[in-house]
Amino acid sequence: MARKAYHSHEHFDDILHFWAAERPDGIAFEQDDDRITYRETDHLTRQLIAWLKARGIAKGDRIAWLGKNEVMYFLAYLAAARMGAVMVPIGWRLAAPEIAFILTDTGAKLVIAGHDFVDLVRQVAEQVPAQPQVVAGATARAEAAALDPVPYTPPTRDEPVLQLYTSGTTGNPKGAMLSNRNLLGTRNNGIAAGLPWNFYEPDDCILICMPCAHIGGTGLMNIGVANGVRNLVQAEFTPTGVLAAIESGATHLFIVPAALQMVVQHPQAATTDFSHLKFLMYGAAPMPLELLKQAVATMPNAGFLQAYGMTETSGTISALLPEDHTLEGNQRMRSAGKALPGVQIEVRGPDNVEVPRGTIGEVCILSPTNTAGYWQLPEATAKTIDPDGWLHTGDAGIMDDDGYIYIQDRIKDMIISGGENVYPAEVENAIFGHPAVAEVAVIGVPSATWGEEVKACVVPKPGATIDEADIIAWARSRIAAFKAPKSVDVIPLMPRNASGKILRRELRAPYWEGQERQVS
Repeated sequence: MARKAYHSHEHFDDILHFWAAERPDGIAFEQDDDRITYRETDHLTRQLIAWLKARGIAKGDRIAWLGKNEVMYFLAYLAAARMGAVMVPIGWRLAAPEIAFILTDTGAKLVIAGHDFVDLVRQVAEQVPAQPQVVAGATARAEAAALDPVPYTPPTRDEPVLQLYTSGTTGNPKGAMLSNRNLLGTRNNGIAAGLPWNFYEPDDCILICMPCAHIGGTGLMNIGVANGVRNLVQAEFTPTGVLAAIESGATHLFIVPAALQMVVQHPQAATTDFSHLKFLMYGAAPMPLELLKQAVATMPNAGFLQAYGMTETSGTISALLPEDHTLEGNQRMRSAGKALPGVQIEVRGPDNVEVPRGTIGEVCILSPTNTAGYWQLPEATAKTIDPDGWLHTGDAGIMDDDGYIYIQDRIKDMIISGGENVYPAEVENAIFGHPAVAEVAVIGVPSATWGEEVKACVVPKPGATIDEADIIAWARSRIAAFKAPKSVDVIPLMPRNASGKILRRELRAPYWEGQERQVS
């Protein structure tokens, strides 16, 4: 692709106009038999704006999506980004009370539901104060296609258009507000720096198989549309689906380590043609070095990129470059790479001052991709973003003399299991009401499959007997299955410090003995 076809736009409204003119017949989205060009995407998203307005949706209003990955979700999201409504994708694996919380918190006026989720959404919506409208995705698309586009005023680049929920240490998720500028904020710097993975050919194809309620799903589409290439959408991750997509022409993808392990260890991997794959991006959880070496050996012609970031940074803010990956492995493959162009990263001490290189501290980020804050949570925002705009990640890390970041542990108690963020407080709240449980503390323990898995340590009430399966079932009825504990330890008492705080490190220690890092 000639570099002259690149643009410097930082707004999806401008981007869709650009590609509708530059590449009108290029495929923007493909899912099964559903294929839509950039000309059609530009027109249909403007029709969707008319449809949203007809249903009373205005700039700043929240609209929600509940479903797996579908082309309709991405069209609705782009329509929101063009007109200034705020799209809120909700994880389809969440339990009904969790869905209700997000709908209540957002005050969403409209929920668009993927197929197989309409009945669930309607049941939940009846319990939500705002009583949102519920429309099936296929119905919304058909109704919009019958309308003429109407005038609209695009939002500024700094007004929110996407709200992604990330679990919080208080047990309730927080909505990180992301704008057009946040979502597209480092692309132009990467192009100016000549980074090869920022340049796309017309026939390139990005595979989207990570959940759209995560930045790793929606964020990947941002890259695809910004660069005018085909977005191949899969409803959810399966190892066979990824292998088939690569063999049929997918050139770029993002995947979490647990999913990558399933791909490279699948029997079909041995006979899959990986020659189409140009770049494989991985992240969202620490990557075991042995797994990374196996992946590099399986796909020797692909450029591997570790992407480090978080929801609050709109995704990637540092990357481990392809040239830092070797078949035999090396020290840098244990790192999260270096800051992207336009991003500043510092490792700071408790006094919020940068520590010397090689010293552990909290990883802090200054980036155009940083969220402006959490929806209706000024105190939580102030704890995360300091007055100078630096975002405090809660990750403990070390920066070497060359600027590579090595994540050592998490200052916060978050557990990352298969790329999903799980906070102990949320799981503890779900377990605490069990009639046999006096106290509970939740920790992450090593897992060969998921990186970490959730373990509950419980103290029984006097005379009570703890049944592990019953505790797990109790939790699963209240929170998503991936958050529920995979195992339960019964202990006589909780280890605490002098102030009464539970010492999770003492609970974790036996399971992490011999591990190089305190994250897996």
